[in-house]
Amino acid sequence: MKLALLPWVLLLLATVPGPGPRPTADAQHSCSLRCGDQNGTCSCHPTCLGLGSCCSDFRDFCLEVSPSSGSMMGGKDFVVRHFKWFQPTEGVICRFKESIQILGYVDSLGQVHCVSPLLYETGRIPFTISMDNGRSFLRAGTWLAAHPNKVSQSEKSQLVNETRWQYYGTPGTTTGNLSLTWDTTVLPTQTVAIELWGYDETGTPYSGNWTAKWSYLYSLATNAPNSGFFTFTPKPALATHQRWRVGALRITSSRHYQGEKDVLAIWTNEHALAWHLGDDFRNDSVSWARAQCLDWEKVEDQLPDFLKELPDCPCNLVQARADTGRFFTDYGCDTEQNNTCTYHPGAVHCVRSVQASPRYASGQQCCYREDGSQLLTTDSIGGSTPDRGHDWGAPPYRTPPRVPTLSHWLYDVISFYYCCLWAPECSRYMRRRPSSDCRTYRPPRLASVFGDPHFVTFDHTNFTFNGRGEYVLLEGEADGKDLRVQARAEPATMNSGTRARGTGLTAVVVQEDNSDVVEVRLASGSGVLEVLLNSEVLSFAEQSWMDLKGLFLSAAGEEKVSIMLSSGAGLEVSVQGPFLSVAVLLPEKFQNHTRGLLGTLNNNPADDFTLRSGQVLPPNASAQELFRFGAEWAVHNSSTLFTYDSWLLVDNFLYQPKHDPSFKPLLSNEIVLSPEQAEEVAKMCGDDHFCKFDVAATGSLSVGNATRVAHQTYRERLQSLQPVVSCGWLAAPSNGHKEDFKYLMGSTIRFHCNSGYSLAGAETSTCQADGTWSAPTPQCQLGRSYTVLLSIVFGGLAVVTLVAVIYMLLRRSRKSNRTLWSSHP
Repeated sequence: MKLALLPWVLLLLATVPGPGPRPTADAQHSCSLRCGDQNGTCSCHPTCLGLGSCCSDFRDFCLEVSPSSGSMMGGKDFVVRHFKWFQPTEGVICRFKESIQILGYVDSLGQVHCVSPLLYETGRIPFTISMDNGRSFLRAGTWLAAHPNKVSQSEKSQLVNETRWQYYGTPGTTTGNLSLTWDTTVLPTQTVAIELWGYDETGTPYSGNWTAKWSYLYSLATNAPNSGFFTFTPKPALATHQRWRVGALRITSSRHYQGEKDVLAIWTNEHALAWHLGDDFRNDSVSWARAQCLDWEKVEDQLPDFLKELPDCPCNLVQARADTGRFFTDYGCDTEQNNTCTYHPGAVHCVRSVQASPRYASGQQCCYREDGSQLLTTDSIGGSTPDRGHDWGAPPYRTPPRVPTLSHWLYDVISFYYCCLWAPECSRYMRRRPSSDCRTYRPPRLASVFGDPHFVTFDHTNFTFNGRGEYVLLEGEADGKDLRVQARAEPATMNSGTRARGTGLTAVVVQEDNSDVVEVRLASGSGVLEVLLNSEVLSFAEQSWMDLKGLFLSAAGEEKVSIMLSSGAGLEVSVQGPFLSVAVLLPEKFQNHTRGLLGTLNNNPADDFTLRSGQVLPPNASAQELFRFGAEWAVHNSSTLFTYDSWLLVDNFLYQPKHDPSFKPLLSNEIVLSPEQAEEVAKMCGDDHFCKFDVAATGSLSVGNATRVAHQTYRERLQSLQPVVSCGWLAAPSNGHKEDFKYLMGSTIRFHCNSGYSLAGAETSTCQADGTWSAPTPQCQLGRSYTVLLSIVFGGLAVVTLVAVIYMLLRRSRKSNRTLWSSHP
């Protein structure tokens, strides 16, 4: 693999001065049109803040905004921080993606404001600002557009009883009012307009003229009080508007003309527009919906088969939750959030494939019962259904079927309403959206680093390497893309305040091909994670999920970050005691294409200690040899991915050798514990030798305990990712049924026939180790079964026998009673 030379690193090496007075900003230069550039003492790169090398106008031209994110539906006001404008201006214009221009404004405090635009994509959206009515755009920033369902509820208008809105006009919901609420503080106006917008995608599917468009349809109110509440009685829309079946309501100030784009606004969730459909729907919604279902069926059958390129589902719930590189929790059915799983009755948890399929941008969904088994559409309407349009969209977004959530609504959700919710035609839908079983699913391979630091490779070799410096954890290749993961290790501090003879990971950085670079590190002295995106510190105060270039990023509080890459590789970085704990997940396609401290993924532990030169150390290598192995994998300055945004980092890691030869660690063959320590360690660590080592290396029982917990977490995850044999779905017999719905090795299914039918074939079938069923599905033939006949015959004989026994007992009782009565006077 060829490693790209990072120009900014070389530039930093060339321009950062050596020890001595630190640089100051040069007033002769400017950051105008130079944001992101790194240039010595007048830098416009994010690192300049920590290095004190920013141009004097860095804050004026490289903009930071608050809030920094919002729904891709737009309409959110944000202000530019650290920048004031008190001069006369001809007009403020905010330009997003070099194409969408919106009028901004300056408030009474001199703060510059913009309103986020209606977009058809998620992710970081570049924008520029003109203060001269569009003649020049010198100032630049970034806005994060989020999936509408991943922003806080307070940012949206709420449909009161949303289910009622989407069933209005169906039996039992044909009259009455509908209501919505909103936060009035978001719209500083006396009166509001409430508008309906419709979403549609037109053109030839999977062609260049397939386009997505939001359209203003009509207003429900144009001058309503801004009270935070509105109610109305739905009436059928004009025939010209009824072709829109999916849409959302928008609330804006009444001063805007109807349908004016990109103004301050609050949107509701997108939803099925049952409430605005015509009298033909209201008079007979079932017939209307059935006709729509049949029309959808005809169109669907002419479209390409997207199912073949989807990944297979994990076989059980523990696998699905452990494979976080390729699957992530479906926010609509999450066991941790106690969701009701409305669309998947019987399920307790669903996951979606993180990446859309390569050609058709489709998505996989996998749902599981409480016992961890898969819930399939062939067994239940609550089974998981794949999606022609991935719910989270797919880069480059904007065009069908890649528009986040909305393409999914048009091709997968509204048709579910037609066929399953508004008409009893769900079998038609399920035939075209069948659940995936897991016969071809292969769990990812897991490697981990934790504690002081201890390494467990993809082939399960474990060792300890206590180097100080920056090292290559992994270099891998799949689908023609290079994956690089690097880590920084620093010494721990003893309870006495002295530097320990052990180190631990304090930063991890990753990039795949030309994706964004994400670095996760321990914030100085805080024990919490700090995440950098292309050298810029990120905040997760607003969004915990980010769609980025070539990857997705998710944060769980301040102590765990998940990175999901386009290849299906995944990283989880968490705080474990004073160090980081790292789990790396690689799909099968990385087989034979990895190297570094995490070894060669090839099911052969014997070659995991491969040096850069290709020399292989034996599996029983000594501690000294393993230290040499680790040192050989030090990062080179020409290929480092790390951010050096403080002089402490520059002086200790950029100017110094990547592996510190002066640091003398404690080696595993040098561990000596006092009798008192040995007793405490044995009680806490048990047989965990990593835990024992870390107590000896750091003098801290708490560090040892953190290592023990991290090691246990690794083992539990490894167990969750063990391969499972599946025999695939087995049908119930016609005119019969089956017991149980588990299809993994060892599962047994029992068959029964309906009344009036007899079973021809095996009564049971068991999933065998080779992935086949022990017997096929039997048949239920017309006529009473022999079992039923025998039960009738023997049942009749049992009745006759019981009567005879009762008769004999009664005779004996009467005889006994006659004898007893005759003995009394």
